[in-house]
Amino acid sequence: MVNVPVLQQLNQLLHILFIFLPFLWALGTLPPPDALFLWAMEQVLEFGLGGSSVSTHLWLLIMFFISAGTAVTSYFIPSTVGVVLFMTGLGFLLSLNLSKIGFVFKLNVIRHRVGTKSKTLPNCSEKQFTWKEYLFYIIVLVLALLETGLLHHFAGFSQIAKNSPQAILGYILMVLFIILWILKEIQNVYIFGIFRNPFYPKDVQTVTLFLEKQTRLAKIGVVRRILLNLVSPFAMIAFLSLDSSLQGLHSVSVSIGFTRAFRMVWQNTENALLETVIVSAVHLLISSTDIWWNRSLDTGIRLLLVGIMRDRLIQFISKLQFAVTVLLASWTEKKRRKSTTTLCILNIVFSPFVLVLIVFSTLLSSPLLPLFTLPLFLVGFPRPVQSWPGVVGTTACVCADTVYYYQMVPSLTTALQSAMAAGSLGLLLPGSHYLGRFQDRLIWIMILECGYTYCCINIKGLELQETSCHTAEARRVDEVFESAFEQEEYARVCSINEHFGNVLTPCTALPVKLYSDARNVLSGIIDSHDNLREFKGDLVKVLVWILVQYCSRRSSMQENVHKIENKGKASLIVLPALNTPPQTESPEDTDSLNSETLDDWSDDVFGEEPTIKKGREKDQLKILPGINLPIPGSVESQRVGNHSTGTVTENSLYKAIVLGYPAIDKGKQEDMAYIPLMEFSCSHSHLLSLPEEWMSNCLPNSKVKEMSSLFPEDWYQFVLKQLECFHSEENASVVVEEIAKDRVLKDFYVHAVMTCYFSLFGVDNMIPSPGHILRVYNGVLPWSVALDWLTEKPELFQLALKAFRYTLKLMIDKASLGPVEDFKELTNCLEEYESDWYIGLVSDEKWKEAVLQEKPYLFSLGYDPHMGVYTGRVLTLQELLIQIGKLNTEAVRGQWANLSWELLYATNDDEERYSIQAHPLLLRNLTVQAADPPLGYPIYSSKPLHIRLF
Repeated sequence: MVNVPVLQQLNQLLHILFIFLPFLWALGTLPPPDALFLWAMEQVLEFGLGGSSVSTHLWLLIMFFISAGTAVTSYFIPSTVGVVLFMTGLGFLLSLNLSKIGFVFKLNVIRHRVGTKSKTLPNCSEKQFTWKEYLFYIIVLVLALLETGLLHHFAGFSQIAKNSPQAILGYILMVLFIILWILKEIQNVYIFGIFRNPFYPKDVQTVTLFLEKQTRLAKIGVVRRILLNLVSPFAMIAFLSLDSSLQGLHSVSVSIGFTRAFRMVWQNTENALLETVIVSAVHLLISSTDIWWNRSLDTGIRLLLVGIMRDRLIQFISKLQFAVTVLLASWTEKKRRKSTTTLCILNIVFSPFVLVLIVFSTLLSSPLLPLFTLPLFLVGFPRPVQSWPGVVGTTACVCADTVYYYQMVPSLTTALQSAMAAGSLGLLLPGSHYLGRFQDRLIWIMILECGYTYCCINIKGLELQETSCHTAEARRVDEVFESAFEQEEYARVCSINEHFGNVLTPCTALPVKLYSDARNVLSGIIDSHDNLREFKGDLVKVLVWILVQYCSRRSSMQENVHKIENKGKASLIVLPALNTPPQTESPEDTDSLNSETLDDWSDDVFGEEPTIKKGREKDQLKILPGINLPIPGSVESQRVGNHSTGTVTENSLYKAIVLGYPAIDKGKQEDMAYIPLMEFSCSHSHLLSLPEEWMSNCLPNSKVKEMSSLFPEDWYQFVLKQLECFHSEENASVVVEEIAKDRVLKDFYVHAVMTCYFSLFGVDNMIPSPGHILRVYNGVLPWSVALDWLTEKPELFQLALKAFRYTLKLMIDKASLGPVEDFKELTNCLEEYESDWYIGLVSDEKWKEAVLQEKPYLFSLGYDPHMGVYTGRVLTLQELLIQIGKLNTEAVRGQWANLSWELLYATNDDEERYSIQAHPLLLRNLTVQAADPPLGYPIYSSKPLHIRLF
C-alpha cells in the first residue's frame, strides 16, 4: 500500500495541511469538535437523507439515526414494491412534526396515569393537534401508499422518453412549478425583490383597508396551498414510482437516492419540485445514453446532486451579495473612508482570490466571515444552522419591556401562519431570518425547522430603549418599509425597489393584535389652575365611589354564609377578613418614616418640578415590612391561629365587619370581646360597613368637622342607589333607601374618605401643584398626622392611591373631551376605568399583569426632565399592521460568525467597537443584538414555536 499513488499524493497534501493547522486555529477557521460533528450530521441529514435542520441538537441526533436506519433497511428489502411502499410511508411519517406529536402523546399518557386533566399541564399542544389533523394525515398516507403501489406494480417501466408516462408527468410537474412560482411571487410586495408587485395593495396604513384589498390575494393563497400540499406531492410520487431505476434492488445508490427523494417530496415540497423539474428537463433535452449523466447515475442520485447544486448556488449568490454590500458599506461610510479605501482597492485587485474564498466557503456551507465587518474576508468554520449551543429560547436579557413581546407573540404567530401558508414570506428554508417592525418594536424571526404542513420558528424581541446606533438603523428600516408599503395611488405600476442593496427586502404586512404606544404632553392640562381646583372636588367623589364599590364586593359571600352558619339564628353576614392585619410600628420606624418623607417633601413641596428621588416609588412599601399589598377588591382569607387557609373563624368575622352586633362566644375561640361602637339604624347597613380597622380616629375633631363639609352627600346617595348587590332582596329599592338614610354608616364613610383625602393632600388644604400630583401618583405622599394611620392599612392605602390616579385620568379626559354633565356620566367613566383601564406606574408588577391580561387601555403619568414637561403615556390594544421583511441569510451568518470570532478569539469586548456601530446597509447593530446571549442581548426569545401551514 506504500506504493499506491493516491495515498502518496494524499500523504503529501496532508503534510502541507498540517503546517497550516496552527495558523488556521489562530484565525478561528478550524471548527470545534462538537460544531464539526453537528454540522456533518446536519449536512448528511439534509442532502443525503432528505431531512431538515431541526430545532434542538438532541432531535438532530434522533432524526439522523432514524433516517439513516431507513436508508439501510431499504437496502435489504427483497421486493421492489416493498421498497417503494417502505420509502413512501417512512418518507411521509418522518416529514411530519414528530417532536410535537411525541410531546402530545407523552402529555396524554401522563394525563391518563393521573386520571384527570390537571390544570397544571399545558394545553397548547392539544390545540395544535386535533383528531381532524390525525385523520387528514392518515388519509394522505393511505392514498400515497395506494398510488405508489398500484403505479409501481401495474405500470410499465422505461427510461424517460418524450412519450413515456414518466415524461408526461414531467411536463405536468413543470406546469405545476411555474404556476406555484407565479402564485408565490404575487403574494410578495416585490417580485424578485426588485419590482413592485402591481397586485399588492399600494397603501397599507390601516388594517381594514389592507384586508379588503388583500382578499383576492388570500384566495390565491388558498389555491397555492392546495397545489403545494396535495397536488404536487402526489404528482412527484407518481413520477418516482414509474422510474426504471427502482428495478435495481440491493443497490446503495438506489437506497440512498430514492430514500432521499421520497422524503423530500413531503419534507420540502417546493425544493423537491424544482429538483424533479430540472432532472426531467435535462433528461428530455439530453437523451443520449452515452453521456455520463444518463449512463452512470440513476434518478435518485441525480436528484441528490441537483439538490446540492441548488443549495450551493443560492448560498454563493447570497455570499457574493453580502461581500459586495460590505464593500459598499465600507466605501460609503465617510468617517472610515480613508482607512478602508486601501482594503477596498485590494479587494478589487485580488477579486479572483476573494471569489475563491467565497466558493470555498460555499462548498463547506460555512459563513463568510468579514473581520471586524471590514472588507477583509475569511472562511468561518463550518457550523450547524443553530449557531449557538443550548436550547432555543432559554436565554434573553429580560427587562420591563419584555412583557410587550410576550403579549404580541400569540397573535403574531397566528398571522405568520396565514402568511407562510400563502407564500407571502417566500421560500421557507431552515436558517432564514425575517425582521418585523412596528413603532418602537423590532421583531426578529428565525426559521429553525420545516416539514410537511408545519414550520418551527424562534421569535426574538429587540430592545425598545433606542441608542443612537439602534435609532439610526431603525430609521433606515422604517424608510425601507415605507417605500414599499406606503405608496401613493398615482405611483407607477411597477416601480423599482430603491433599497435593493440593503440586506433587508420587504415581504408583506401582517395584522397583529398588540399595544400601540402614544405619549402626550400634558402642558395646559395638569398645570391649569381651574383643572386642579376641580381635581380636589372630584377626588372626594371618586374616593366615595371606590370605597362603596369595595365594600359591596366584600358582601358577595352573603348567600353562602346564610346556608352554612345562620340556620335558625339571627342574620349575620360573614365577610372575608382583611388580607393583611394591621401592624404597629416601633417608634424608630415611625421616626424614620417621618424623617424620610419630610426629606422628600421639604424642598419645593408644591413647586412646579417634582423632586422624587430615584427608587422613591417603593418607599411606601419599605415602611411596611413583611406586608404584601393585596389587590383592592380581592376576596381572600388569612390563616388564623392553627386554622388552615381559607377557614374563617367566627372571631375574625366579627372583627372584620360586625359593629352593631354582640360577639357570640361558643367556647371554641379565644376570649376576645368586640364591643360595638354604634348601632346602624338599618338592619342591612352592615352589608356596606367599612372594616373596623379603618374606623379608628387619627385627626382632631375640629379638622374632621372642617373637612366634612366637603363630603358630597348627594353623590353618596346616588352611588348607593346604583349598587347591584341587593337585587336578591325582595324590596331592593326600599333596602337601598334605608341604607342611604343611615347616618351612622354615612359618618363612617365621611371619616374614612376625608382622612384619605387629608392624607393625600397634606397639612395645607391648598390647590395642588403638578409636582405634587406626580409625587402622589407615584405613591410618595406628603407628611401629615394621618400618613402613619393610612400606611398601616395597606389595602386602604392602595384604594386611596387608586382613587387619586382615577381622578387624574378623569381630569385629563374632562380637559380633552369636555366636562361631565351628570352623576350618571361620571359613574360610567369610573366603571370604564375599572373594567377597561389600568392606571398606574409602568414599573409596577400590576402593569405587566394588565398587559398580559390584554387590558384594552393602560395609562401612566410621567415627567420629562430634559423638556421640563409632564407626559401621559397611553397604551391601546388594537389590531395593527406589522411590516415584515426578509434578511440576507448569509449576511446574518457572516456577522454572527464575526461576532463569535471577535469576542472569543480576538477577545475584543469594547462596547464601542467598530463591528457593532450602526450602518444602514448592513444593519450591524440590530444583527448583533439578535444573537443569542452572551454574544447578543435580545430582551425576549421564544421557545420553538410550531406553526401549521395547512
